[in-house]
Amino acid sequence: MKHFPESELIINQDGSAFHLHVRPEQLSDKIILVGDPGRVDLVASFFDTKECDISSREFHTITGTYKGKRITVVSHGIGTDNIDIVVNELDALANIDFETRNEKPEFRQLTMVRIGTSGGLQPHVPIGTFVISEKSIGFDGVLNFYAGRNEVCDLEFEKAFCDFVEWNPLWAAPYVIDADKELVEQIGKGEMVKGVTISANGFYGPQGRELRVPLADKNLNKKIEAFKYKDGHVITNYEMESSALAGLSKLMGHKAMTVCTIIANRVAHHANSNYKNSIKDLIEIVLDRI
Repeated sequence: MKHFPESELIINQDGSAFHLHVRPEQLSDKIILVGDPGRVDLVASFFDTKECDISSREFHTITGTYKGKRITVVSHGIGTDNIDIVVNELDALANIDFETRNEKPEFRQLTMVRIGTSGGLQPHVPIGTFVISEKSIGFDGVLNFYAGRNEVCDLEFEKAFCDFVEWNPLWAAPYVIDADKELVEQIGKGEMVKGVTISANGFYGPQGRELRVPLADKNLNKKIEAFKYKDGHVITNYEMESSALAGLSKLMGHKAMTVCTIIANRVAHHANSNYKNSIKDLIEIVLDRI
């Protein structure tokens, strides 16, 4: 049985996970993830009951019930580095005994759906479209630090993508990971666009936005938009978290996926900063289907 020393798993004095400040008994098997801590209150506004409300840095957690289902909603902030923290601590809460520091003998599987906002890269994903990240391309490199990375990733897709866009070897090696197929069907029900999402490791340069500092490859976005994989896959959108969520969850044995509402289209150069109604509709759909 694997044992986890204090240096590897930091537990707060109240028995909660180090960053999230959530205790094991406060975690549901069904989890909704959002980036904005303020959006946790929006999700929880649909709950019938609430049992806990915890805030720590950018991590805000509420557990409650919705139509008889116990659900936890957690904010993860921006970026795959935060996803690394959140998914590892959620898994620890579910599968490590915080009193003995030993791995639990029976595995507890979590179902995690991230609800986010995103920028579209194709004409068929205009503003307001709900896009499921059926596949994610991680520009961040987080998954590359974990054993088993090659076993869960689509290596042929990775090579085809790197060859087509002439990937700069100075950048982190991208990884391609699938969301949980059953969960994709459960949440999407054939009504949402299934796409390939890039999880960028930044909002400006890594997504092709140029302000005062020039880009290393000014044509990268054009190459990304033109890329087509052998089975018809095209890259639909940019965001900053789906790859690490799908990848870490797959390595750990959990079910996870990301669904975003498109709030900007990079090709058409349009953006909608007033997207609250769209995200509210998406939240209600996910709550009903999770």
